[in-house]
Amino acid sequence: MHWKLFATVADAAGERELTLDLGDEATVRDALDALFERHPELSDVVLDDEGDLREHMTLLCGETNPFLDGRGFDEPVGEDETLALFPPVSGG
Repeated sequence: MHWKLFATVADAAGERELTLDLGDEATVRDALDALFERHPELSDVVLDDEGDLREHMTLLCGETNPFLDGRGFDEPVGEDETLALFPPVSGG
């Protein structure tokens, strides 16, 4: 699976794109765990103290937000799926 990281998330990781190998039965939680294994510093950036996605942080699985349109952390992630993390955006 492929991650695309944007803005401050990419800055914290020091890279904007990365590919991780996960099994066929992977979920969004598995994908995040693999991302945090490679970049532990992202855990505090992406998750709140309860382990939930931070408010205003957006995670897309393909073109779908699994926290709005799916099963959240339990959403299945295909082997060839692209996930994206967007921090809050401000400005005008």
